Amino acid sequence: MPVGTFDGWDAAVLISILAVSALIGIYYRYTGGKQKTTQEYLMADQSMTTFPVSFSLMASFMSAITLMGVSKESYEFGTMFCVINISYWISTPIAANIFLPVFYKMRITSVYEYLERRFGQATRLAASLAFTIQMMLYMGIALYTPALALEAVTGIPRTTAIVVIGLVCTFYSTLGGLKAVLITDVFQSLLMFAAIYAVICVSAIKAGGFAAIWQVAVERGRVEIDNFSLDPTVRHTWWSLIIGGMVTYLSLYGVNQTQVQRLLSVRNLKSAQSALWWNLPILGLLSFSTILGGLAIFYYYRDCDPLLEGRIKSRDQVMPLFAVDTMGQYPGLCGLFVSGIFSASLSTISSAVTSLSAVTLEDYLKPLYKVVFRRTLLDSKSTLPTKVMAFVFGILCIGLAFGAGYLGGVLQASLIIFGVVGGPLLAIFTLGVCTTRTNQRGVLLGFLFSLVVAFWVSFGGPRPPMQSHLSFSTAGCENGTALVSEALRLGTQTSQVVSEPQHYFWLYRLSYMWPCVIGYVLAVAVGYGSSIVMQKLGWAENPQIYLDKYRKELDYDLFAPVFSRRWRRQYEQRNQATQDETLTKLNQ
Repeated sequence: MPVGTFDGWDAAVLISILAVSALIGIYYRYTGGKQKTTQEYLMADQSMTTFPVSFSLMASFMSAITLMGVSKESYEFGTMFCVINISYWISTPIAANIFLPVFYKMRITSVYEYLERRFGQATRLAASLAFTIQMMLYMGIALYTPALALEAVTGIPRTTAIVVIGLVCTFYSTLGGLKAVLITDVFQSLLMFAAIYAVICVSAIKAGGFAAIWQVAVERGRVEIDNFSLDPTVRHTWWSLIIGGMVTYLSLYGVNQTQVQRLLSVRNLKSAQSALWWNLPILGLLSFSTILGGLAIFYYYRDCDPLLEGRIKSRDQVMPLFAVDTMGQYPGLCGLFVSGIFSASLSTISSAVTSLSAVTLEDYLKPLYKVVFRRTLLDSKSTLPTKVMAFVFGILCIGLAFGAGYLGGVLQASLIIFGVVGGPLLAIFTLGVCTTRTNQRGVLLGFLFSLVVAFWVSFGGPRPPMQSHLSFSTAGCENGTALVSEALRLGTQTSQVVSEPQHYFWLYRLSYMWPCVIGYVLAVAVGYGSSIVMQKLGWAENPQIYLDKYRKELDYDLFAPVFSRRWRRQYEQRNQATQDETLTKLNQ
């Protein structure tokens, strides 16, 4: 594979991007409040505006995994994945009007503080531990992805790339806090778009226009948006993408610490809701752009697939290989592309580091300090340990990245990790803000049971091989005939394996989009049902959800406004009816 096209201009662009990101961290370390309080370090003093927060919401999770993963998805399996954008439009009003008002009214640093107030300390600890594990695994994938790209383009060893990227990200996140992370997210988001549009434009120039790219995609069966199959084993259908996409989206943008922490950094609830809504078109634009980028890459390799030719080891590398093959003639363009991939993952890792620092401080260090020293950890003494934890999580991220290559395709691996933990976590918050009859023991039982089942469904085995991709050609390769014969032989073997699904347990054959839904539904059903049973048996109570000792009036701040308003009216009506009845008896 050629690596000589990454020249001095490209290296200069990449180094400049690194320098800018580091300088932003240094700037916010020595300006404003100089990150001396946890309120500034973790919550940006709630002084941020809608614009940077909306970009940061997109950049936190839709980063290099989106650029490389979705483009590879489009290249290998077609455009069906674009249907997931419908789930974003359905889910955003739910996140903005059901979950966000509750968190904003409480003005919490860790979203899991809500769970302690609603259910109890055990629920808070269980949920925060699950989040910590989830984000650490995801950080490993997010760091591994640009290292893979950098290795394919420049020939730099993957180990070196992982260490350099991880250290730069850890540096500016630890120094500058949330303010630095949010501003670098804006800068890095623009680079992400620049990288993907560089791919599209270069391919369009070589194709003579976008029409040729689209025509080849249609002729080769890459354009598909009409798979309405009810078969849950089909990789992508309308139902799996919309239902599974809704659960995944809400678990990220509705109740995930990383996103809620950003939404709470603005001045008021209206601004937070606006940031969430503005994130939607930005997210959609990136999604459709990366899908079009995959089609553009397919046009270039339509007659000589680089994986079958032996130039790459995984189709996750097809986008950076395209940069090598096409952008070398334009000084600095290949460097811009690599910088976009690089910056995209920087934004994700820095977001994760900041959120994990907040959870560690609020959910672990402060409670432990209170138990040991019998007093509250002051804010003035919290900043240093929070920065130390940010540094520690950055180093752990580097270590976890070395194992990310064993998780399969980066897009599928990331969605599985978020789905397995995200579905049950979303269920806990759903039961908290939408119901009054659930209690801690019931919710914990549902949460743990759904986690076990979701992990089993996602990682149990033996599992059938991935469903066969769309067809690829090697007719245009130098040794095309031999490659075609080998491809046909491998394709025949794959089709024989896939045509015998009866040898695999049916849950192991499900699309990777369904485990999150299974986890969510099980957690809600078991959590709600067991809560009612335990309450009837006298095994659990929820005195903390009431405002008075007689357990009549609810603490309405704990529930979604759409429900709490109705319950408040019902309470007032009951009170009024009781008063009227009392007056009637007195008058008699």
